[in-house]
Amino acid sequence: MIKVENLSYSFPQKDLFNKISFTLEKKEHCAFIGTSGSGKSTMIDMILNPNDYLYDGLLEIDPTCRMGYISQFIEEHQINKTVFDFIAERFLDLQGKIDKICNEMATAEDVEPLLEDYQNAFDAYEALGGDGYENAIEKKLGQAGLMKLRDQKVSELSGGEFKLLQVIKEMLLHPDLIIMDEPDVFLDFENLNGLKNLMNSHKGVLLVITHNRYLLNHCFNKIIHLENMELNEFEGRYIEYNLSLMQTKIELQEMAIKDTEEIARNEALIDQLREAATAHAEASKGRSLKARVKIQERLEAKRTQMPFVDIKQPGIYFEHDKDLEDKIILTATDYSAAFDEILLENTNFEIGAKDKVALIGPNGTGKTTLLRDIFNKNKHIKIDEDTKVAFLSQHQNESLKESNRIVDEFFDAGFATYSDIKSHLFSYGFEEKNLTQTISSLSGGEKNILQLAKIAASKADFLLLDEPTSHLDTYSQIALERAIDNYPGAVLMISHDYYTIVNSMDYVLLIEDQTIRKVKMKKFKRMIYKKHFDKDYLEIEQKKKAIETRIETALKKHDFESAKMISLELEEIIKAF
Repeated sequence: MIKVENLSYSFPQKDLFNKISFTLEKKEHCAFIGTSGSGKSTMIDMILNPNDYLYDGLLEIDPTCRMGYISQFIEEHQINKTVFDFIAERFLDLQGKIDKICNEMATAEDVEPLLEDYQNAFDAYEALGGDGYENAIEKKLGQAGLMKLRDQKVSELSGGEFKLLQVIKEMLLHPDLIIMDEPDVFLDFENLNGLKNLMNSHKGVLLVITHNRYLLNHCFNKIIHLENMELNEFEGRYIEYNLSLMQTKIELQEMAIKDTEEIARNEALIDQLREAATAHAEASKGRSLKARVKIQERLEAKRTQMPFVDIKQPGIYFEHDKDLEDKIILTATDYSAAFDEILLENTNFEIGAKDKVALIGPNGTGKTTLLRDIFNKNKHIKIDEDTKVAFLSQHQNESLKESNRIVDEFFDAGFATYSDIKSHLFSYGFEEKNLTQTISSLSGGEKNILQLAKIAASKADFLLLDEPTSHLDTYSQIALERAIDNYPGAVLMISHDYYTIVNSMDYVLLIEDQTIRKVKMKKFKRMIYKKHFDKDYLEIEQKKKAIETRIETALKKHDFESAKMISLELEEIIKAF
């Protein structure tokens, strides 16, 4: 269906692909992964609009291939139609066209031209499975858990629910290939499972950019991994690919140690020969030195490279320069919120100076409204006067000026010198050559990393984070979890990423029935396990994580034999998935 061979492409500021190759074939559900800014969205756009790019190599698309596309962005959906009519739009249009032609034929003197129009419209209707479209729509709504919304107005839906409608609508048009760019962004747990069910029920080809660890473990039979300008293609599940990467990492690191030792031995010989050639001006010693230098160059050239396992993780950290008292810093008393309808009514809660809290609830229940009201000092929410608050918005253009260069953004944020900016952003993965890039040229993940860098520089005591993991690759998500865990202040975070919540939060504030209640993490895990996850999934996932940690510890000690033995345990665990 799609064949990419030795394809290379560069932006003026950045090389993206270096002779990458992969194929997409029938029945493949393919996850497209890689760090933020590695070029995944660009590759998808090249497939959708190949004539817009000048590249080297081959990009071959079957001319009969019909494509569907789901953007990573949630579109405005002020649509005055019911959910059913919105999904059925194409079918209803064709029905209307057929009825109109039939009416015209009833009174026309020459029906020949109309017969051809009728046949074309009827063929298009049949090709979409028009006879059974009502049942097909209801089946898809059931798979997505949205059947209760069948007759509701689209304008009344949350962003996550509308995203699922777009997926259903695209699937019912039966394209040969559906491309999705981070379709899971901002989906709550309920809708995430709906998306999982839709993808797993789809009979056609899928190419999906996602960093969601739950979807990656459940929805794909092929992995394409783009990293450091190179591409890895793997036939199998994501969990098996991760095992393969771990085993490759053990082998490559062992080889890299041997390479380094050999290079060091050769360097010592070169030093000896250089001393001898200096002390004794003999042609033979000079020739020996030159020969040994050439050997060294060859050793350096063949030094083991690890583009898919040696991945730079951003060094996210939240700075803090004062000791915090263990006290209550936020008190909400009879807080209410409404938007067209009541979202929260007379709610009460407190947050301590060192609490890490996840704010959880279905899409559209007032989570973002609450965070904004805290930041804007709503009269029903009291913040300790000595507490400095910082806010990260899920809408990146609220806190980042798209037309700014990166360096301008941080001068505007109060940095005094270029050197300070360069030093601060280096650990976040932005090198000096990146600082003059405009923010609009960055990927969604890179923009979120930039927001986190700004939050860190504020040295705030209380962080309000609205979907901070959205668009972040898995390496950055883990770095964020570590940063939150090490941060001495308070965090209130909206997130639908189960892993980030259980790995970095102390407890949950759950929104349901227009109120907020505190839920301990142990109980939250049981709730999510019972309602959303497969049997034994969480226990197996925790065992897997513990074994991976043991392997990483062994690798840090260069104990490769132990790492290999532990990887066999990991192999057994993965068989249980």
